[in-house]
Amino acid sequence: MSRMSRELKAEGHDVINLSVGEPDFFTLDPIKEAGKRAIEENYSFYTPVNGYQDLREAVCRKLLRDNNLHYTPEQVVVSTGAKQSIANAVLCLANPGDEVIVPAPYWVSYRELVKMAEAEAVYVKAGIENDFKITPQQLENAITEKTRLFMFSSPCNPTGSVYSREELGELAEVFAKHPRIYIISDEIYEHINFAGKHESIAQFDSIKDRVILINGVSKGFAMTGWRLGYMAAHPQIAKACTKLQGQITSGTCSIAQRAALEAMEMDPSVTTGMLEKFRERRNLVIDLLREVPGTSTNEPQGAFYLFINVKSYFGKSDGTEIIQNDNDFCMYLLKKAHIALVPGSAFGDDQCVRFSYATSQDLLIEAVERMKKALAVLK
Repeated sequence: MSRMSRELKAEGHDVINLSVGEPDFFTLDPIKEAGKRAIEENYSFYTPVNGYQDLREAVCRKLLRDNNLHYTPEQVVVSTGAKQSIANAVLCLANPGDEVIVPAPYWVSYRELVKMAEAEAVYVKAGIENDFKITPQQLENAITEKTRLFMFSSPCNPTGSVYSREELGELAEVFAKHPRIYIISDEIYEHINFAGKHESIAQFDSIKDRVILINGVSKGFAMTGWRLGYMAAHPQIAKACTKLQGQITSGTCSIAQRAALEAMEMDPSVTTGMLEKFRERRNLVIDLLREVPGTSTNEPQGAFYLFINVKSYFGKSDGTEIIQNDNDFCMYLLKKAHIALVPGSAFGDDQCVRFSYATSQDLLIEAVERMKKALAVLK
């Protein structure tokens, strides 16, 4: 959808791209200055595969300061984005024939990474009626003797849903009964959390050694292009992921690491301004969507997405095109209203579409107005 929206823009069309999972803010000046200093100080050589020692130490301080989690630098692996951190963990832990439980909706790459490991994904559907979050009973029902791994995100892409401490604790109780299962906890949206304090499933001692905590600087610090993520995990897992990464990309960009060090040391309150902007936009779009018949969504407590149910439009037509599914719905809006959304089937739910509100309020207002007009002609 992003590619097609760029092509339409190149043809002169006024396209509003709501398909991108990227903050529309600039990297903070102190972080940029740290990157500039790194260049001047000749950080231009190969880096350690698992990241500079001082950056890994800073990650440990951040996890203790913000999350009350105790890790050592040997448990931290810095990678070229959180996506690589997740890939490292999946490829090191899942073998052919293993089962990987993935709550749906899920981030698109989870499914593909399980395929790369030649494992089998087991999807557990979480509907809008439960805020797109699975229950402990659903988790227990999905576990078999082949289950090796569980992977999820909170705050979640694409739904924005956030698991509470109580909900995570209930899932942890299930995992405590199944010591062979590892848990990948994707926390990249930690700083975009409207519910208050971020909660990590790694806080529960009964399962902490089996949790692979994933985070990074792309979303919370608006550093998507710097490409830096990290994991914190049991030393044996960290060692295995370092060994794997050493044969693929080796160490992450030296300049990005020096900039990320600055981000790790900053008071987390520096992200508050961006958080409040996202909260305002979320509230605005939810209010605007109430005027669009046939759509429904939850009130997400994190990230910068709405996952909108549009099933009521399936089977309808404007006289020339029939909308059969979520893909048709998105293509219709792209062609007729020049709005780019992402089909929910990419995330495991073909009744929904993902709407990113990581853009200006003016564009959001215009986008929903275009959507309302385009959908109004469908019969």
